[in-house]
Amino acid sequence: MNRQRSEQGFGPFSMTVDNGVGWVVVDHPPKQLVDGALIGGLMGLLNAVEADEQVGVLVFESADPDFFLMHGDVEQILAMEASAEVPAEPNVAAATFDRCRTIGVATIGMIDGVARGGGSEFLLSLDMRFAGPRTVLGQPEVAMGIIPGASGTQRLARLVGRSRALEIVLSGNDVAAEEAEAIGYVNRVLPSDQLRAHTAQVARRIAASPRLSIAKAKQAVDAALGAVEPGLLTETQAMMACSATGQHVPLMQRFLDAGGQTREVERDREAMAAVIDQMLGLV
Repeated sequence: MNRQRSEQGFGPFSMTVDNGVGWVVVDHPPKQLVDGALIGGLMGLLNAVEADEQVGVLVFESADPDFFLMHGDVEQILAMEASAEVPAEPNVAAATFDRCRTIGVATIGMIDGVARGGGSEFLLSLDMRFAGPRTVLGQPEVAMGIIPGASGTQRLARLVGRSRALEIVLSGNDVAAEEAEAIGYVNRVLPSDQLRAHTAQVARRIAASPRLSIAKAKQAVDAALGAVEPGLLTETQAMMACSATGQHVPLMQRFLDAGGQTREVERDREAMAAVIDQMLGLV
């Protein structure tokens, strides 16, 4: 029997439940930025799903045809005051994203657009990622004077290995769909017209299983990889150490002045690469 429920809203996230699969649309115009409103909405969504025994899988997709999520809001980061205190726990974005790993349902990203920085980190926090050919991923933070601070250093290293993770993080270069599949950044790449059908088939198969089995399988697989939490704290402390110097301020301002965080530049890989080069003084 088909069991479908009406849409539920959680800020930038809306969810419709169909036969145990929560289909979640991320809609955060005009730029699909990772900011406080998005993190707050994600908290609300995860709280609701934890209390709903009928949901066994969450599938995240974007309402924006160009961006799954652009990246963290650079203007918001520039406005933040750096704390002199050494953090004692991971920051709220890293901790919230990590709930997508620890929650007792399977989490899947369905992407056919751009996701850099915090957008990439959110996708990395999910259990699986199915991608279309237009997918572009990347972590440009080091060039901006900081580091990936919402779990990216920890998750990339586990997925693609230390050397590949460092290449992605330190170079800031984009990773297109085929390369992302080859190195394990995404599970697989499918033609755009087949992406939804494949994702739905996997999601429905998982959702048909007992929720306790899904949760315990995730716990068992994570046990084979070792604890994530200490690394998340190390990452947050490293991020704050960079921010405390203020070295990111002129770099991020040059990024914005050169057209970064605009839809026109960020959906064009060559234009975005030129912005990064300009920010670093390489041109």
